[in-house]
Amino acid sequence: MFTPPEIFKSLADETRARATLLIADQGELCVCELMCALDDSQPKISRHLAQLRSSGVLLDRRQGQWVYYRLNPDLPGWVTAMLQVTLQANVDWLHSNAARLQSMEGRPVRAACC
Repeated sequence: MFTPPEIFKSLADETRARATLLIADQGELCVCELMCALDDSQPKISRHLAQLRSSGVLLDRRQGQWVYYRLNPDLPGWVTAMLQVTLQANVDWLHSNAARLQSMEGRPVRAACC
């Protein structure tokens, strides 16, 4: 199910790559947090998240009005390892996104994930 071409195709878009790495770093993010971090519109972020969800890279859960996204815990070890190495090696590439996320006012309060 998770072949290298499928995974790399899912992450080939910059928005999807940035969103996935931010989620890998934070554990879980909602659409509004990603909109702030990526400085992009809700329709665009939601479309990319839907693609990542349909490819099996991400899972989502609802909590009230919020939809939270996290890495699929069933991803093969090579995928999670690749994401962690990519995240650690590209801190500068994600710096502005992480800074926007950290300065976001009114971030939703999340309950413990399932």
